[in-house]
Amino acid sequence: MATASPDTPPAGSATITGHEAQQVERANATGLQPAVFVHGLWLLPSSWDRWAAMFEEAGYVAISPGWPDDPETVAEANANPEVFAHKTVGQVADHFEGIIRQLDKRPVLVGHSFGGLLVQILAGRGLASATVAIDPAPFRGVLPLPISALKSAWPVLGNPANRNRAIPLTYDQFRYGFANAVSEEEARELYETFAVPASGAPLFQAATANLNPWTEAKVDTENPERGPLLIISGEKDHTVPWAIANASFKRQQHNKGVTEIVEIPNRGHALTIDSGWREVASKSLEFVRRFA
Repeated sequence: MATASPDTPPAGSATITGHEAQQVERANATGLQPAVFVHGLWLLPSSWDRWAAMFEEAGYVAISPGWPDDPETVAEANANPEVFAHKTVGQVADHFEGIIRQLDKRPVLVGHSFGGLLVQILAGRGLASATVAIDPAPFRGVLPLPISALKSAWPVLGNPANRNRAIPLTYDQFRYGFANAVSEEEARELYETFAVPASGAPLFQAATANLNPWTEAKVDTENPERGPLLIISGEKDHTVPWAIANASFKRQQHNKGVTEIVEIPNRGHALTIDSGWREVASKSLEFVRRFA
């Protein structure tokens, strides 16, 4: 794909890590179609490891960048929560754009939760060959606010000072917001394996997006270069219920490109990491193979 002038570093390039640069170099060396995975709040890039392996088996080359300053492991993240603070939607989107612009081919984008919002922002910038947004966080113009979504976000939104903090979830909060559709045993395993603190800023940005014309939580839904888009919704998701996902879909239908939505029965917000992840990954792979 087109790259920036050599005299002008791509957006976000200053924060690209050595590991991310190696992933880009590997992707370009293979000549394969890249698939870029974008995680959301309270998770790390490692949450995509099984997805990356599955997409590589299908002939793609996987890239799983972090948000700026992401630690490498869950243990490191929980020991140093302050590194997550102050990360905003715009900062993270620019970071991913900087990585994507170094790829030789326009990639497939797959994102979950706030990652689902980020991949829509990036697709709206014309950076995607196809996009899958899974239980995506809302953007400006998405109006529904179900009670369950408010309850899921309340551990952060309940205190305005949290905008500038890194906020961990307690197990009970994780159980409600992520792991409500799995067994107690699996919920505890997911919490111990995947959960990390998260920046409070993006939740405040999404919550106020419809009040702020200059918000970073906005998507260019009409760009003809957006590419095909699939939105996936978990039927039992408390954090991003169907009302939010469907409202995002309706906004995206303003685009002339292919725009689809599918609901996965009996799945919560942990649908990308729980024991049923393969079903969601297969739906995603089936969609992107039609176009990329």
